[in-house]
Amino acid sequence: MNTKHVPVNLQWVKDNESLVPTPYHVYDEKGIRATAREMKRAFSWVPDTKGEAGGYRNFYAVKALPNPHIMKILAEEGMGFDCSSYTELELCSRIGIQGENIIFTSNNTAGYEYRKAKDMGVIINLDDISHIDFLEEEADGLPELICFRYNPGPLREGNAIIGKPEEAKYGFTRDQLFQGYKICQEKGVKRFGLHTMVASNELDPTYFIETARMLFDLVIEVKQKLGITIEFVNMGGGIGIPYRTDQSPVDLDFVSKGVQQLYSSMILKNGCDPLRIVMENGRVVTGPHGWLISKVQHKKNIYKQYVGLDATMANLMRPGMYNAYHHITVLGKEHNRESHVYDVTGSLCENNDKFAIDRQLPEIEVGDYLAIHDTGAHGHAMGFNYNGKLRSAEVLLTADGKAKVIRRAETLDDHFATLDFTEL
Repeated sequence: MNTKHVPVNLQWVKDNESLVPTPYHVYDEKGIRATAREMKRAFSWVPDTKGEAGGYRNFYAVKALPNPHIMKILAEEGMGFDCSSYTELELCSRIGIQGENIIFTSNNTAGYEYRKAKDMGVIINLDDISHIDFLEEEADGLPELICFRYNPGPLREGNAIIGKPEEAKYGFTRDQLFQGYKICQEKGVKRFGLHTMVASNELDPTYFIETARMLFDLVIEVKQKLGITIEFVNMGGGIGIPYRTDQSPVDLDFVSKGVQQLYSSMILKNGCDPLRIVMENGRVVTGPHGWLISKVQHKKNIYKQYVGLDATMANLMRPGMYNAYHHITVLGKEHNRESHVYDVTGSLCENNDKFAIDRQLPEIEVGDYLAIHDTGAHGHAMGFNYNGKLRSAEVLLTADGKAKVIRRAETLDDHFATLDFTEL
């Protein structure tokens, strides 16, 4: 029996079919705002640079859902933005987001990207010790504030999605971290941050508390050895969401309490306060508040029973790429018995173009509408055009329940716009 909520029903989908035909991703404004406020409330104790409450901030990972309408909602709720490319920086710029409202966390970074970041005055988070000199040369000097990404290697375990830290391409080693701070101090950098990202889609709340412990240890040691006061730590993102019905969301209050206890026993005790704490979560903010709405266009019964949708892996890559689970609701049949077993597929010429394998669902007929859950992060953003499939629309379910198209579907003209047919 379905136990996951969908904010739209079958009638809503049919009523809006002329405005936005399937497939499309729909995002719930109310849910997104509620999650943003809950995160801010849970960490409201974190001090700012003056030692007063209000030093916590989540820098939303733009890569999760790079749509300006969603970003404006999050900016209104007090979030900053975590960018990883020139395009994401430009997206922020075009909606009026500048300066230290942005953290630029990139890797294998081109000079023009660093120049863009410095020109915008964003917080630059370096991924490699060699990038200190590279940034200085490419951007005509170092900024006043520099952050480093730390890779703990075998000192810390990653998780299934992000893998072992020592096998990841990201970040400074421990020794490089101290060398880097010393180099930048000698070059005149005045302000410093520290960042790590060692897990993705993690549901164990103790993982994030231990991440704070690791960062706090480094903050203390950097001050003791180099006399440098770290201004903020970025605990990264990685807070997971319950894709499956038997999973529970991360208890943010539990995480906050654990981090606060460490702050008191480590940061305050060693005179390293005030230390701001920030994060860069994307998935937990918007992921649960997005659904891929798709229509059943065929059924096939051979060795297995197949349901063929008008959406494909090009609309939602995670199941085919990661074998990731996404719950499915058959709209209008929410309370029907799950009496059939189906593979739910798209139409790509790839056998991994499947949203579900051997999934128990109510009996499905051609013309039914399916809602695939938890696509509000790394859903539309990971789309592609293989087989000439056109990118789908994105729709905002506004606070008053209306449908607002915030990205139209691609057309053939869009798809062919970068090709040159003139000399054929």
